[in-house]
Amino acid sequence: MGFFTRFTRFFKNNVPADSGTVGLNDAEFLRWLDIDPERPEAISETTYFTCMKVLSETMGKLPLKLFRKDDKGGMVRADIPGADVILNRPNPFMTPATFWSTMELNCNHYGNAYAWIQKKYVKTKKYGGYYEVVALWPMKSDHVTVYMDNVGWFGGKGEIYYHYTDPKSSEFYVFRADDVLHIKTWMTWDGIMGKSVMDILSSTITGASYSQKYLDKLYETGLTASSVLQYTGDLDEKLRKKLQDKYNDLLSGAKNAGKVVALPVGMTLSPLSYKLTDAQFMELKKHSALQIAAAFGVKPNQINDYTKSSYANSETQQLAFLVDTMLYRLSVYEQELKYKLLTKKQREDQLELKFNEKVLLRTDAEAQMKTLTSGVNNGIYTPNEARHNLNLPAQEGGDVLIVNGNYIPLTNVGAAYRKNEEGGKGE
Repeated sequence: MGFFTRFTRFFKNNVPADSGTVGLNDAEFLRWLDIDPERPEAISETTYFTCMKVLSETMGKLPLKLFRKDDKGGMVRADIPGADVILNRPNPFMTPATFWSTMELNCNHYGNAYAWIQKKYVKTKKYGGYYEVVALWPMKSDHVTVYMDNVGWFGGKGEIYYHYTDPKSSEFYVFRADDVLHIKTWMTWDGIMGKSVMDILSSTITGASYSQKYLDKLYETGLTASSVLQYTGDLDEKLRKKLQDKYNDLLSGAKNAGKVVALPVGMTLSPLSYKLTDAQFMELKKHSALQIAAAFGVKPNQINDYTKSSYANSETQQLAFLVDTMLYRLSVYEQELKYKLLTKKQREDQLELKFNEKVLLRTDAEAQMKTLTSGVNNGIYTPNEARHNLNLPAQEGGDVLIVNGNYIPLTNVGAAYRKNEEGGKGE
């Protein structure tokens, strides 16, 4: 009997026989799963959504490149079978930008992102027999369960397997670790499963969501405060409820903002004034927003907080975002891709998969031109490499490094003052 058959039977045997049919949206069923039905969705909170958007779109912006280290340690473009899938079209339905942003979104929201590596076996003279990547298919993280086979039911004791349930067909699949890209957050206690920011800061995110719901409620009621209707006499509960509902309809809602209502003799309407400033609402909301952004590694200007920002400061924050946040994320991706998508022989041949992070540091035209000019004049870029950065075609003779003719090697400094033995002239 297989593991998943045992698991299914265990689940069925532990459901009460008289429980009846329970819907997934039933409040009692959600509470039984330790889910608060009244708790707002984290993704609906503005700061949380903005941070997810920034990180996912940033990942989608970065083009993936394949390089090979040459004999001198330099990086040159390379090509291998299956490279078109890895670099240009992960699967027939997704562009690289969509695929990588989807992976990053799942990773940040759930703590882990998974993609099935579809392969086919090929045999070549150069690499021998190996599995070539045919497509990369992202799997919804909340439909993936990771198991460690510590008993050896699947023939590999201590190995990790990924159980995926297709949300459309309800069919499930089991993949070996080598067939799944697994990207995790930095927050992991065992090195296998990552934790999401939502799990760590659940109270902060939930509190920010409630504050947003409170503002929405205020707008819904036309920004009018609650009121107390005073009257002389005594009404039974039904009449009192009818009177309350009547004036709620007359006074609440955006459509009734500013409306004048006539009250019967003996009744007085007293508004209950409560200002957001009294509770430091905006200060607390801003504080929560900065806490959430900091947990994601997103800078204040990226969540539209320009309180202490200037144009120069925003550029510095963008650089800090790349160094402090994205460089680690890129290392996680690149190391996983190198091991799972390249064969052992290709790794031995010094092949590397690298994201081009320079697209995040594009400057204005003047600064970009100064950088390229300096690189060409100092022999770092060839003229054609500089032209390629500007999306201009190559020119004949532009593949040669050039430098100022007055430059000399450090070992030859002072050579002009040394006399040779024969002519008495400088060397």
